Amino acid sequence: MWEKLSSMTMQELFTAYPYAADFFQALPLPVKSFDRVCNYFSSMDEETSQDLGMDQQVLIEQFVAFMTQMQQLQVEEEAVKSVTIVGGQDKDGQSENILVTINAGEVICIVGPTGSGKSCLLADIEWIAQRDTPTKRKILINNQIPDVKRRFSIEHKLVAQLSQNMNFIMDLTVEEFVKMHAESRMVENAAEICANIIVKANELAGEKFLPATPVTSLSGGQSRSLMIADAAYLSKSPIILIDEIENAGIDRQNAIRLLVDRQKIVLMATHDPILALMGDKRLVIKNGGIKKVIVTSEQERHNLVLLEKLDRQLSAIRDILRNGGCIDLIPAEPGVTIC
Repeated sequence: MWEKLSSMTMQELFTAYPYAADFFQALPLPVKSFDRVCNYFSSMDEETSQDLGMDQQVLIEQFVAFMTQMQQLQVEEEAVKSVTIVGGQDKDGQSENILVTINAGEVICIVGPTGSGKSCLLADIEWIAQRDTPTKRKILINNQIPDVKRRFSIEHKLVAQLSQNMNFIMDLTVEEFVKMHAESRMVENAAEICANIIVKANELAGEKFLPATPVTSLSGGQSRSLMIADAAYLSKSPIILIDEIENAGIDRQNAIRLLVDRQKIVLMATHDPILALMGDKRLVIKNGGIKKVIVTSEQERHNLVLLEKLDRQLSAIRDILRNGGCIDLIPAEPGVTIC
């Protein structure tokens, strides 16, 4: 790598690798004084060497190590276009006989009674199970078994899970928290993206919050709203697993649409009929196994419109009650008379 980097001009280096500037800014030599990278290091005199506590060769080695590490962080993983669930077994050891492929931009709902195994399926997908979990399922990425390094990578996780209970322990404001995540991802236009995330999160939250609000002061719904917006715009994980979003106190339909618009693969365990019908497919879980795969029909889409209308009426009634109003009439359309 050194041979390649040393022959570059400083301008070529910073154009090709913007993060290289961080290394040079920590050193006392003025970058503008040098035409090429090799000249920068060869000009280091004994006094500078003593100030840095290292000789020229050690400095070059640190530069190469820094660039190597940063390039590894910048590596773009192959785009995840699909996730396939190869059936395993239920709690009684009976075969699932299921093969389900989920494509980018699709929403798959996981339905079933409490304790039926919905969370176990989400866990199998999060772990990219390879017949090595109690369910014996196998998960394929782009119709292939994922590379071991990719499966267990910390920096490039394939799956981001939003659980039912989300609590912050960091003493940061919302703006500081999002900015920290953006900087760790080394994204361009970080300030603009951070502002957009906070705006989107407030669109989803029932009660709005400010950029200066401490994350430890956020309610459950506000926390979930922030993390969904953050996952949509900053997370590199192509697969988003959501457990019980209907209990989060957020605009759940717009939350799902936001993730889909960002071409995420969305899987959610839900008891909410509206969310269930919003999905492209439903995986029905019983006794720990996938018993049925249902493709949402046109009739169900029609019924979804009616359910959404009822949901808006209920939301309007909730808002009236929260604001101290009384319910003395429930009309056919949203809007309630306040006594």
